[in-house]
Amino acid sequence: MNRRLLTILVLAFLIAAACAFVVYRLVGTRLGAAKPVATNRVIAAANDIKLGTILDKSSLTTIEIAGAPPKGTFVKPEDVIGRGVISDLYQGEPILDGRLAAPGTGGGLAPAIPLGMRACAVRVDDVVGVSGFVTPGMRVDVIISGIPPGATTVAQGTVAKTVLQNIQVLSAGTDIQKDAEGKAKPVQVVNLLVNPEQAETLTLAGGQNVKIQLVLRNPLDTKTEEVPGTAMGNIFNGKVGTPEKGTHHAKVVSKPAPKVFTVEVINGATETKEKFSTPEAK
Repeated sequence: MNRRLLTILVLAFLIAAACAFVVYRLVGTRLGAAKPVATNRVIAAANDIKLGTILDKSSLTTIEIAGAPPKGTFVKPEDVIGRGVISDLYQGEPILDGRLAAPGTGGGLAPAIPLGMRACAVRVDDVVGVSGFVTPGMRVDVIISGIPPGATTVAQGTVAKTVLQNIQVLSAGTDIQKDAEGKAKPVQVVNLLVNPEQAETLTLAGGQNVKIQLVLRNPLDTKTEEVPGTAMGNIFNGKVGTPEKGTHHAKVVSKPAPKVFTVEVINGATETKEKFSTPEAK
């Protein structure tokens, strides 16, 4: 082999080795400078947990979280076993103290009701109950429809009226009730979070021959408005949105036209007439 070629190959090998060594030292220094991130194990839901469930050992698991754990998490299973869930939990979600009822209050719906409020059950049809929009936390308006007491079916017919607005849905599910023949049947039930006065209104609204409809609204829309109601007769007469009989509105009073005065001006042989409104005539 040519001596000159051998020398070039040896020098290239030495230069490549030197470069590889420098790169190795630089990468190793940077990797060594990076500190390992501390992890913590916290209690999480082993499966989907519904509102009102009392936690036991089988419904719990642990997950590893990098860095400091979120505020309100638990590290010991005994701290959460026996407490009721006041908000739906999902598999793998860390269990926070704010999602659980106070120790000793048990499960069910009662711990989720704020002080001074009531949970009022409303029976709805399958369309409303199964459609899925009446989930906990949603905001709805309550509309009733039926024939008012003393109303004539020919003149007015069925009337729809908004009785409550911006009401929070506390829970939704299926209940077992008996029909007219005494047979058990599943019924869609929605629990609404209301104050005592609103609970009385809902109780009266759920009477015989009255249908309750829940209307979904934007959670950010908290404004309530006066809704006059609509009768079946108004729909067929093209008067949709016409207020019910007895609703009073301010009368529009037309402003009278200003009084005009005519002044005759004689200037030599020239005669002119000028017209002035009341302020200018004065």
